[in-house]
Amino acid sequence: MPRKALQVCPTPGCPTLTTTGRCETCQARATRTRASATSKGYDARWARTSSAYLRAHPYCECDECEALPPLLRSRATEVNHRDGLGPRGPRGHDWTNLQAMTKAHHSRETAKHQPGGWNDRDQ
Repeated sequence: MPRKALQVCPTPGCPTLTTTGRCETCQARATRTRASATSKGYDARWARTSSAYLRAHPYCECDECEALPPLLRSRATEVNHRDGLGPRGPRGHDWTNLQAMTKAHHSRETAKHQPGGWNDRDQ
């Protein structure tokens, strides 16, 4: 049976050879440093708030879709925090701070406000 060729761990600066993906050390470090969604406030209370908001606001409310008549807008599937602070912010469950959006529009809006990644591209 053929064996896989070893490759360098894709973590910048790590010279460890591995058969697939990151080495065990880098994988453990990445898992340990990433906070869970629950620790960020996306818990059962947020699930209730977002589902209630989506029932009351079924269509996308992004700036692009606001110009369209309601029946021409796409169906919203996610809820955005206008202040960008999430459910742990001072207005985390305040409906005046929420905005119903499609997945694509929410991802684009989130990327604009988070450092690094593809948000640094020209829009």
